[in-house]
Amino acid sequence: MKNLLVILSVVLFINCQSEDQNVKAQKIVDKAIAVACDGHCETAEIDFDFRDKHYRSKKNNGEYSYSRRFKNATVDIEDAINNNGFQRSVHGTPVKMTDSLIPAISESINSVHYFAQLPYGLNSPAVNKEFLGETIIKDAPYYKIGVTFSEEGGGSDFEDKFVYWIHKTNYTVDYLAYSYLVNGGGIRFREAFNPRTVGGIRFADYNNYKPSGSLTDIKTLDAAFEAGELKLLSKIILENVVVN
Repeated sequence: MKNLLVILSVVLFINCQSEDQNVKAQKIVDKAIAVACDGHCETAEIDFDFRDKHYRSKKNNGEYSYSRRFKNATVDIEDAINNNGFQRSVHGTPVKMTDSLIPAISESINSVHYFAQLPYGLNSPAVNKEFLGETIIKDAPYYKIGVTFSEEGGGSDFEDKFVYWIHKTNYTVDYLAYSYLVNGGGIRFREAFNPRTVGGIRFADYNNYKPSGSLTDIKTLDAAFEAGELKLLSKIILENVVVN
């Protein structure tokens, strides 16, 4: 009986510790979203250009629309996802899409908008947050927050994993890492630069890195970055950002 009580006490202690850490992660993310959005993200209409496409997002109390617009030769194409699903339009006229293509296009649109508006979105119902500790990057102090997704509501890429490094003083997301499974899978590390505030919302561009060796644990990529063990792949740059 005594041994059983000891085991139960240990289990309860571990559960309480885990709950405390999750609460801490939630509070840090809440502050980061407040700093980045200042209450504007929930109802903002955001336009920006990324590479060869124009993106627009509209949100209003749970209603949303994410779209991208581009030209394919002389054809003007707009793809949009919203609460009702997916729609492609050509020259402004809705057209039927092959069902097998819709998930990949939808995920591509959602991914661009997700990264562009970080950390907004980290309080979505499917997001699970974990406090991973504290660290130093480039002589600055950071909280380390792990993020996973529940299968229900987490999208087709719910198995992707993320780590966010949030500055301990100003609560900005200055670094992030993620692992993904599509197209053979891989891991990436992003370093924010050119932060600016447009219409009350903070935006940033990113240097996009990958490990030069065989690293597979995204939680260690901050150390690899400090050690110069990451290779710069590309730059993620948002242009012509407008917020209404």
